[in-house]
Amino acid sequence: MRALVVHTPGGPDALTLETVADLPLGAGDIRIAVAAAGVNRADVQQRLGLYPSPTGAPAWPGLEVSGIVSEVGRAVTRFAVGDRVCALLAGGGYATEAVLHQDLALPVPQSIDLVDAAALPEALATVWSNVFMSAGLSSGQTLLVHGGGSGIGTTAIQLARLAGARVAVTAGSADKLAVCAELGAEILVNYREQDFVTEVLAATAGNGADVILDIMGGSYAARNVEALATNGTIMVIANQGGEDAVFNPFRLMQKRGRYWGTTLRARPTVEKAAIIADLLAVVWPWLESGELHPVVDSRFSFTDAADAHRHLEASAHVGKIVLVP
Repeated sequence: MRALVVHTPGGPDALTLETVADLPLGAGDIRIAVAAAGVNRADVQQRLGLYPSPTGAPAWPGLEVSGIVSEVGRAVTRFAVGDRVCALLAGGGYATEAVLHQDLALPVPQSIDLVDAAALPEALATVWSNVFMSAGLSSGQTLLVHGGGSGIGTTAIQLARLAGARVAVTAGSADKLAVCAELGAEILVNYREQDFVTEVLAATAGNGADVILDIMGGSYAARNVEALATNGTIMVIANQGGEDAVFNPFRLMQKRGRYWGTTLRARPTVEKAAIIADLLAVVWPWLESGELHPVVDSRFSFTDAADAHRHLEASAHVGKIVLVP
């Protein structure tokens, strides 16, 4: 099989397409002929040598794929050869084949393009586990999403609106905010020109956001606390600002708020499987009905993977970027 490996950490050109050994298939595993792999910020961090694959996962990047099941282990009961699936991985998606436990895969509805389906697993699992399973966002509440035009952002807007919540977003351009509005966001903040604390408080009659999904981390910490509603939760899923979090704990205490940091990649299979099962039960009917859809910015071939990473790092995209073998 072929894979995009990184021998020496560095810039986008460190991604090298090579032949690698086929991965072994466990009793409960499925092998997927990859149609596409989602591109994520974690892949960039791995390419830079800052976020290696967990023990047991392939060494090359890639946290999600879509494709056709080409082989099943002897204990597999959920899938058969020929099934269209998308799947969550701990690593190894940038390849022509992927091997994973059957409980980490999901069927791709016939209404969803198989390549576009690669944009679903990581964003859906991240948003669902953080915003709903952990923070408990419910109908009538307000969600603030930083980076509304990202893959995570476009997914969070749709899920929150389907759950009956009101959505506020931050983004860096009018074009990105326009897409967010089309997806259902009501409170639109251009962070280059406006202060999101002021805008969110004004739009919520001073109450603030019940849940904040934060990809910026430290640099936004103090302002997130100010924008938070009483009994609210800040879910920190990335630290793109690269700074330490500094805020006054008393302000968080006054709001009886929670400041909660999580990751998805290194969780044990049993935890990821619980998220996947929840997605299948609650979210998949929205995909099947067309109420929810992947937002794909662009497709790049494996041979142009460096350009895909440059596009992601430039933050010029809206939605997800996918790689096609």
